[in-house]
Amino acid sequence: MSSDGDGRSPLYRKVQRDLRATLLQGDYEPGAFFTTERDVCERFGVSTTTAVRALNELVAEGLVVRQPGRGTFVADRAAPRTAETPAAPTPGPGTVFCVLHGLPGPHVADVLAGIQTACGEIGYRLVLADSGGTPAGEAEALRQAVAAGADGVVLYPCDGRSDPTALDEVHRRGVPIVMVDRYSDELPTDAVFADNFLAGHALTTELIARGHARIGTLWSETETTSVRDRLSGHKHALREHGLPVLPALTTLRSYLYLPETRRRAVLTSMLDGPDRPTVLLCANGFALATAVTDLLALGVGVPDEVDLAGMDTAGPFDLLPLTAVAAVLPSREMGRQAVGLLHSRLTGTAEPAPRHVTLPVGIRVRESSTAHLRAVTTGPVPA
Repeated sequence: MSSDGDGRSPLYRKVQRDLRATLLQGDYEPGAFFTTERDVCERFGVSTTTAVRALNELVAEGLVVRQPGRGTFVADRAAPRTAETPAAPTPGPGTVFCVLHGLPGPHVADVLAGIQTACGEIGYRLVLADSGGTPAGEAEALRQAVAAGADGVVLYPCDGRSDPTALDEVHRRGVPIVMVDRYSDELPTDAVFADNFLAGHALTTELIARGHARIGTLWSETETTSVRDRLSGHKHALREHGLPVLPALTTLRSYLYLPETRRRAVLTSMLDGPDRPTVLLCANGFALATAVTDLLALGVGVPDEVDLAGMDTAGPFDLLPLTAVAAVLPSREMGRQAVGLLHSRLTGTAEPAPRHVTLPVGIRVRESSTAHLRAVTTGPVPA
C-alpha cells in the first residue's frame, strides 16, 4: 500500500481512517487495549513514521490515548457507534510548514518559489515561518509547526547548530522533516541541496586555469554544511594542482557580518600580506557586494588589482559582470524536490532510511563585458 486514492493524500490519513472505522464499530470498551505501533506497521505495511502519525491523529480526535511502552488504548469518550455511522469526510493532502530565515535576494526567493509551486501542484496548504536566522528562533518555529498540526516541515536551517530537542520533538510526533539547501551532519534527516563540494572545486579549478595561483576566500555564514563543503572542494582543487593551502587565504571566518572597520582590516591584511591574492572568492552575492564596497573604499581597483568570483547567486542583485566565474545554484529545483521528498514520506512511498538528494551546480564564466571599478575623487568642474 503506497498511497491513498489518487496518491495525493498522505498515507497516514488512510491508516487513520481505517483505524477510526475499526474503533467506531463498537467492539472496544473504553480503556481497552487497541493496538501498538508495531501492529499498525505490520497490518498496513507502513513505516513507523506513518504509524505514529496515524495514531497521533486519533489521539488528537480524542478516540484513543497512548501510553509509552504499553501501546494505544481506547479513550473514555470513544462511545460505541454502529457500522451505519457516516464516515468522516476525507481530509485534504494536509499542511506543510516551511521554516526559512529571512535572507533577502533571489536564492531564498527562488527556493521558496519552488516550494510554493510544488505545494500548489500537490494541493498542500503552505504556511511560512521565519526562524529569524537563529537556532532559538528555528526551534520555536518548529514547535509552532507541531502545535499547529503540521503534516510535514520543509526546513531551511540557519547558521549554527540546530536544536536537537526541537527536531526530536518533531520526529517523535511523527511529522517528517526535509531540510533544504543544507543538511545536518548530526541528525539523520532527509535533505535536498546543491553539490557544494563540486561548486568549490569547479570554481577553484576555473580560476587556476585563468592564471590565479593565490585565491583569497571571504565568507558570510561559517557553521553550515554548504559552506564547509565549498571550502573542502576549494582546498581539494588547490591540492590537485599542486598549490599550497594557505591559512591566511582559506581560514573559515565570517567577513560579511564583521563591523566595517574590521572587515576592511581583514582585506588590508590579506592584500598587504606576503601571499597577496589575485582574486577573492566570495561566499555569496552579499559578501561579494560588500567586498566591492570595501575595496573601493580602500582604493583597490576591480578587476585591475584584484578580481572577484562568487560561490552562489544569493545576493541583492546580479554581479556577474564583476566576477571572473560564479556558481549558479538550482534554487527553485531544490524547493520543488524538497516538497516532492516530503510528499513521498507522507504517502509512504519513500525508502525507510533518510535520503540526501544532491543537485548539480552550474558555473557561469565571464567572457566579455568586464566591469571595471575604481574609486575616484571628484572636485569642482573647471570653469
